[in-house]
Amino acid sequence: MKKMILVTSPPACGKTYISKTLARNLKHVVYLDKDTLIPLSNRVFAAAGEEINRSSEFFEKNIRDYEYETIVDIGVEALEYDDIVLINAPFTKEVHDEETLERFRTKLRRKNAKLVIIWVVTDPRICHERMIARNSDRDTWKLEHWDEYIQTVDFSIPEPLERLDAGHDLILFYNSSDEEFEQSMKTILPRLEEEM
Repeated sequence: MKKMILVTSPPACGKTYISKTLARNLKHVVYLDKDTLIPLSNRVFAAAGEEINRSSEFFEKNIRDYEYETIVDIGVEALEYDDIVLINAPFTKEVHDEETLERFRTKLRRKNAKLVIIWVVTDPRICHERMIARNSDRDTWKLEHWDEYIQTVDFSIPEPLERLDAGHDLILFYNSSDEEFEQSMKTILPRLEEEM
């Protein structure tokens, strides 16, 4: 059966590295990263005369959800041509919203494909260390206000993902150390390739 794999987690858990490593090791896979849409979204800011601010009300109202719908729709279309689509994106709102997940599952059922969600489990202290190490502009505020920021981040598995009758597969990828990463990769790759 064809699969759409969403790799999701709070920031700095290792989504991008895990996504790219999985994609390199899977056969018949299309890799998509939602960040590819950022230049297009930045043109929306410019056309509207708005400052580029991905935390703004303008972004939430006019851009954010459309980025997610678009990357999923591109993925659904790609399933016409290959067996697995793997999308690297936080999906922070979507994984907490049963209605949105059902909309994704419905799109995939039409393609005779299954939704697989990989939730990356990482110790918040490790996320802090990784955020410092990656030295990205998008993390400046978070690092300067770490205690305030970390209170807003929920590292627990979203409830809609854990529902056994939900119609998707949930896979936990443990990533707080190199050993956990290697073990998770070793266990998960065969699972993703079965039933192909």
